[in-house]
Amino acid sequence: QVQLVESGGGLVQPGGSVRLSCVPSGSIDSFAAVGWYRQAPGQQREFVAALTNGGWTNYETIDRGRFTISKDNAKNTVYLQMDSLKPEDTAVYYCYVRRMGESRPSYWGQGTQVTVSS
Repeated sequence: QVQLVESGGGLVQPGGSVRLSCVPSGSIDSFAAVGWYRQAPGQQREFVAALTNGGWTNYETIDRGRFTISKDNAKNTVYLQMDSLKPEDTAVYYCYVRRMGESRPSYWGQGTQVTVSS
């Protein structure tokens, strides 16, 4: 069982920035991919961004250019930098890891709330 601990959410004004962090209990590079989803109230969970162990990144189209996923191997931490935030970015953000040989997220974090409001 892999545990993921997220942090960094909170209240931010429109146009502002926030950086989310996620620390898995296993080495980041032991997973095929790490990434983020989000779920707004009354909505389905949706993909935000992913980073493979080969260094490839993938973003949901609407987030491209505003969100950046990265990792720090020394800290075993995955980050999601979100800039130019909009009220519609308000959601619970979930970190995930995908194990080698699997096609879907294998483990999830508990989620961290991001609220964009003035």
